[in-house]
Amino acid sequence: MAAGNELTRARRVVVKVGSALVVDAQAGAPAHAWLKAFAADAARLRARGQQVLVVSSGAVALGRRRLGLTRKALTLPEKQAAAAAGQSLLMRAWEEAFEPHSVGVAQVLMTRDDTEVRRRWLNGRATVETLLSLGVVPVVNENDTVVTEEIRYGDNDRLAARVAQMIGADALVLLSDIDGLYTADPRRDPTAKRLERVEALTPEIIEMAGGANASAGVGTGGMATKLAAAGIARAAGCATIVTLGSRPQPLQAVEDGAPATVFAPATTAAAAYKGWIAGSLAPQGVLIVDAGAATALRSGKSLLAAGVRAVEGRFGKGDAVVVRGEDGRELGRGLVRYDAADAERILGLRSDAIEAALGYSEGPVIHADDLAMADR
Repeated sequence: MAAGNELTRARRVVVKVGSALVVDAQAGAPAHAWLKAFAADAARLRARGQQVLVVSSGAVALGRRRLGLTRKALTLPEKQAAAAAGQSLLMRAWEEAFEPHSVGVAQVLMTRDDTEVRRRWLNGRATVETLLSLGVVPVVNENDTVVTEEIRYGDNDRLAARVAQMIGADALVLLSDIDGLYTADPRRDPTAKRLERVEALTPEIIEMAGGANASAGVGTGGMATKLAAAGIARAAGCATIVTLGSRPQPLQAVEDGAPATVFAPATTAAAAYKGWIAGSLAPQGVLIVDAGAATALRSGKSLLAAGVRAVEGRFGKGDAVVVRGEDGRELGRGLVRYDAADAERILGLRSDAIEAALGYSEGPVIHADDLAMADR
């Protein structure tokens, strides 16, 4: 499938935008003309019913100019200070770009734990899902103000892939200073050929990254990190598109047939997520449900507290648990939204009675999206 088709058919799209696009390097200020054109491009996708999330670099590049940090190499504390000073400039630039389209934006700052620790992953996903449902474009960036070298993503290509995995995106667009993956670095080898589509990340494909796109302006990425990101997205059922970002409307350009490389997904996003729940997580407890709940689960419904009859084990919010019928048969496995103690307190309660019992409500005990049913 061509890149344009992958993009137009996607229900949910994550676009990674690097510092070289967001920041005018000479002025040390936001690249307002490009941002304005990109916002129009993204608003066009939203107008036809697609959801768009932006992963944006640029805070450090903007903040260092504001703080007078002119040296090329900054210490970690200086980078953190620059990020703190630049985040407001970055978000103001995005707000101004989307304002003519009556589209709101919201800042989401993440560290690696937000996509690697299950409870924080669930909380982060819930926040982003809510923003998307409200018609807002989330603008995600690594929280460079507090992150340390040991817990950082290292580049926003990987962050974008993890975010795409988190929200079940169908397409990840990595805007680069090169229009795809070539058999060799085209800036050094005039015989290099661009690959239209990559079905598998073989050793030969990975070797092709070999330093291409290494001199990417003020950014930290390169083609190798884009392939790493494509691998993460691929396993999550998300197609990855690498294309030239300097065009005023790069998403429209891809749809119109502009050069790009597509990295095909290995499965669907839903299947990858359910497979992860079913096979990759060690269950920390068991929920016993009644016959009515078992029937509802088999029809694709969420597990409500009203249908839970017993709780076994000690588990926390976000842990994987086994769901069993009263006959002892395993119905499936899912990520629970309450810890064991609170799950016991709401046994058999209607959904509208949970908040009175606990002082809060997370909705169903296990949402249908977080439940992998056993084969039957």
